[in-house]
Amino acid sequence: MNDISRKLADSLEQLQQLQVSGVVAIQSKQLSRVHRERLLKHGFIREVIRGWYIPAMPDEKSGDSTSWYTSFWDFCGAYLSERFDKSWCLSPEQSLSLHIGDRTVPQQLLVRSPKGNNKPTAFLHNTSIFDVRLNMPAAEHIEYLEGLNVYSLAAALVYSSANQFQNASIQMRTALLMVTDASDVLSVLLAGNHSVIAGRLVGAFRNIGRDLIADNILKGMQAADLKVQEEDPFAEKVQISFGRRDISPHVNRIRLMWAQMREDVISHFPLASNQTVDIETYMAEVEDKYVTDAYHSLSIEGYRVTRELIELVRSGNWQAEGSEESRKHLDAMAARGYWDAFQKVKKAVLAVLEGNNPGDVLEQTHSDWYLALFGPSVAAGIIKQSDLAGYRSGPVYIRQSMHTPPRRDAVRDMMPTLFDLLAEEKNAAVRVVLGHFIFVYIHPYFDGNGRMGRFIMNLMMASGGYPWTVVPVERRDEYMQALEAASVRQDIVPFTTFLVSLLKKNGC
Repeated sequence: MNDISRKLADSLEQLQQLQVSGVVAIQSKQLSRVHRERLLKHGFIREVIRGWYIPAMPDEKSGDSTSWYTSFWDFCGAYLSERFDKSWCLSPEQSLSLHIGDRTVPQQLLVRSPKGNNKPTAFLHNTSIFDVRLNMPAAEHIEYLEGLNVYSLAAALVYSSANQFQNASIQMRTALLMVTDASDVLSVLLAGNHSVIAGRLVGAFRNIGRDLIADNILKGMQAADLKVQEEDPFAEKVQISFGRRDISPHVNRIRLMWAQMREDVISHFPLASNQTVDIETYMAEVEDKYVTDAYHSLSIEGYRVTRELIELVRSGNWQAEGSEESRKHLDAMAARGYWDAFQKVKKAVLAVLEGNNPGDVLEQTHSDWYLALFGPSVAAGIIKQSDLAGYRSGPVYIRQSMHTPPRRDAVRDMMPTLFDLLAEEKNAAVRVVLGHFIFVYIHPYFDGNGRMGRFIMNLMMASGGYPWTVVPVERRDEYMQALEAASVRQDIVPFTTFLVSLLKKNGC
């Protein structure tokens, strides 16, 4: 080991000790100047603001936001605690997002503290915090949630602004559905004599079908001689029936997103053809598109795959044992896995064309696709067999995305809900767009989510007689930005119109 490598290794040991201790927000005082400058030079840490750093990877390209977005919440919790000790709390609206499991990175994080300076502090990638000088909420209205001081669910509902019910209706309805009875909300309302807010919440609970909670809030306020004028703060009602025990925020968020987005999809996506699909012709066209589809789908994920390699795999003439280069590279394994998975997907497409429910077909076969997709990598010893044992067992992040996929336990609630929604949905266009989007929003696997999502999209295309559609690698940025708009802003229109533009190239 040369001298430069030895010194870098020493610095990395210091960084590792901090990470083992759970430190994400690294203060300059936690590393000596020599170690800090060396780690900065080699790209193992990044400066967020003066005196504060986060771990990074040296292969990150300039402008890559991944390390920052994955560190954001832990960094903010540590930074705010260092500045304000315990005297800080996130805004009611941001508190609600975290209560419902939505850890999307905000452009600006609103914080209240008696020590606030009423101005923003700029962070990386155009994000910031804005600390407002305000007294702290009552102690009983604050909770500690995953390293962050937040309003309790009840207090956050009471103190969220009135326009939030229209500007972030999915968030507000999801949070309201977490409330099992009126007690906690009523306690906050009575403590502050909040009769106007009570009227708003009574209307909100009634909007989602929680009449008993609404009535009990009214009775409680009236018993305290407080006059309440009921008012529905939402702009519309949703045509969803929520059971009294449906309190999983993850399930309800998916159902609400589906209900809100489907109307935009229907208004922008061409109607499915009423003509009977010639199954033999359709399947032949799917087969003809394999090479193009594999090339573009794998290239979108960053694999360096040539059309020649794809043809070699399809012909059956490629063997890992016969090529030292193939054994060394993931590219060949990915190509072989894609071919194997494509065969499974074709069988599912055939089942749908023969009249089987597409949601049911997906539920029954998607795990087979995934096993096929990564089977060659297991055989080659690149990944462990245990890595294919169902949905992911830990957190996952999407490069360059402000969207943080839900936690592992939420995945196990959300996937059955997705299958139910697809099985129940009558409109093929909605199945196409939201089937793909919701799947990658959940991100149920550690790897392969994009490829699986595009397979799902094309299975649902078949359910409406739409042609198998390839997402070209040349439009990768547009594709990813459209998914980001849907994930972060709940705006499904860009993704819908993107897919429509691909269909138009197919003559639809």
